[in-house]
Amino acid sequence: MSAMTTEPVRPAALLRIGELARRHNVSPDLLRVWERRYGLLSPERSAGGFRLYSSADDDRVGAMRRHLAQGYSAAVAARMVLDAPAAPPVADRDVALAEARAELGAALEAFLDVEAQGVIDRLLATFSVEVVLRDVVLPYVRSLGDRWEDGTLSVAQEHFASAVLRGRLLGLARGFDVGSGPRALLACPSDEHHDLGLLCFGIGLREHGWRITYLGADTPIDTLRDTAMRLDCAEREEPLRAVVREIAELSGTHRVALAGRGASVELAHGAGAGLLQDAPMAAAARVAAEAGRA
Repeated sequence: MSAMTTEPVRPAALLRIGELARRHNVSPDLLRVWERRYGLLSPERSAGGFRLYSSADDDRVGAMRRHLAQGYSAAVAARMVLDAPAAPPVADRDVALAEARAELGAALEAFLDVEAQGVIDRLLATFSVEVVLRDVVLPYVRSLGDRWEDGTLSVAQEHFASAVLRGRLLGLARGFDVGSGPRALLACPSDEHHDLGLLCFGIGLREHGWRITYLGADTPIDTLRDTAMRLDCAEREEPLRAVVREIAELSGTHRVALAGRGASVELAHGAGAGLLQDAPMAAAARVAAEAGRA
């Protein structure tokens, strides 16, 4: 009578890194980063040294992508995956963003720079730049302008809040010219001094890999034209009706888009330009996607 021995059976669910990456439409390099930086994955090793991932790893990658899609930063998303019972539902996320928006406004309107910066710091540590701008900064900026126009906010409060936010946005805009994507030349026309929405749009494009040349507020059309001629420029914003003819000339050599309160379908058609009617972050995502399909 002979004794029977059995080989350990490897679970059929184990996946190579390429297969795991294809399942979730991410790169193998990104999976390695999540494994190394956040401890998100715990692969076994094959006899040949290849990473082999379990169904639990597969589930964690799926959860990571869902949290990222909800706007959480990668570090926070990884913590939520690894501590799943403590992960807040989406409703809590929306409440947190609304509370942060109110807290930011209260600090800015009370001239409390340090407190306002602290709110922004906490937001950026938790959520992606796109979510912070789209769901907190831009709604507050719109409210700021509306309340200044109807007289419920003082000139001093509007100037202080705008200055603090502009400084922080310019900090986020560092490295505007880094990247290998298309270039966007962004400017507000002469006598337009409100550029916070344009800054957010530029940051949104940069998040999609674009290179940004930012001229900012109150830019004469001649300056814009001369700069466009010096750059391989793919996109810009210019909403002033008084310079439709000049914009039309520029449209003959560059792809131009108009946006903002002064822009309209009629104005864009007359200038031979496109029209961006979305909010800045949504417009940035759409422009980047359309350029990718071109």
